[in-house]
Amino acid sequence: MCRCWGPYWGWVPCAPTPWLLLSLVCAAPFGLLGEETRQLLEFDSTKVSKGATQPSGKPYPPYSLAEFSWNNITNSLDLATLSAIFQGHPVDEPTGAFANGSLAFKVQAFSGSGRSAQPPRLLHTADSCQVEVSLDGASPRGNHSVFGLEVATVGTGPDCPSVKELHSIDDEYAPAVFQVNQLLWGSSPSGFMQWRPVAFSQKQRNRESAVPCQASSLHPTLAYSLPSSPVVQAFFGSQNLCAFNLTFGAPTGPGYWDQHYLSWSMLLGMGFPPVDALSPLVLGIMAVALGTPGLMLLGGGLFLLLRHKQYSEYQSIN
Repeated sequence: MCRCWGPYWGWVPCAPTPWLLLSLVCAAPFGLLGEETRQLLEFDSTKVSKGATQPSGKPYPPYSLAEFSWNNITNSLDLATLSAIFQGHPVDEPTGAFANGSLAFKVQAFSGSGRSAQPPRLLHTADSCQVEVSLDGASPRGNHSVFGLEVATVGTGPDCPSVKELHSIDDEYAPAVFQVNQLLWGSSPSGFMQWRPVAFSQKQRNRESAVPCQASSLHPTLAYSLPSSPVVQAFFGSQNLCAFNLTFGAPTGPGYWDQHYLSWSMLLGMGFPPVDALSPLVLGIMAVALGTPGLMLLGGGLFLLLRHKQYSEYQSIN
C-alpha cells in the first residue's frame, strides 16, 4: 500500500487547523501514496488449504502505486471535516481491471476525541488522523481474489517498531471484533499506528460484510529508499526501513467478490495511542450479571432470617 512513513504528518499537540490539514494533504502523496515500490497486492485464494505456506493464495503480479494516476484533491478537500480524498487508477493497465474502478485513500484529521460513525469506530484524538483505504469497482483477476496492501515504516534505530495485540471483552463499536493491533515507535512511544483486524466488503459496514484482516510479521528491509518528499527527509533523513503485508479476506465467507468493494481503516498519531475503556452498555450488562446473584442471595438471607424470627417468637396458649 501505501507506505506510512512514521507517525509524523505535520501534527502538533493541539487541535489541527485548516492550514495544518492543507500541509498534511500536500505531503501525503509522497508520504502516503508514494512512488516506486508501493504496491496493491492480489492473491488467488481458490485452492488455499489449511496450513498452506501462502495462506492468502497464489500471488498475481502486484499493482505499483508509482504507476497510478491520482486526482487533484482540490475538489475533495473538505475543511469542515478536515479531510481529503486521494483517488487513483493505473495509468497503463492492459487488462482493463480498473476501467470502472479506483483505489482511494481518505485522510482525515480531528479537532478532538471521538469515534467515526461507521465501523471499525476507532477512538481518535486531536493528535491522530485516520486513513481509510477503499478499493471500489476494480475487476479481480480471479473468482475469489484476496487483496492486500504493502506497508512500510521507518524503523526505530536498528529495530522495527514493536507490535502489540490488545484484547477486550467489549465489541460494541465493532461487532464480533475483540482485538486492536498497534505499532509503537519507540518505548515512550513517539508515535503509533493502530487498526482493528477487520475490513468490510460492502459500503454499509456491518457484521455480515466483515472480513478478516491478517498482518504478516514486521521485518527490516533494505529494498526500499525513502521517497523524495522533503518533509520525510527533513524528519527522518536516512533510516532503516521495516515492512509488512496486510491481507483482507479468506477463501470462504464474504469477500471482495460480493460487491467488488473493500474498505479498511487505521489511525496514525503522536505519543501514546488512545485506549478503549469498557462501553456503558457492557458496564451495565456486567453490573446486572454480577449484581443480580448478589441481590438474590441478600433477599434469600433476609427471607430466612425473618422466617426464623417469626417461628422463634413465644406464642401464649389461651
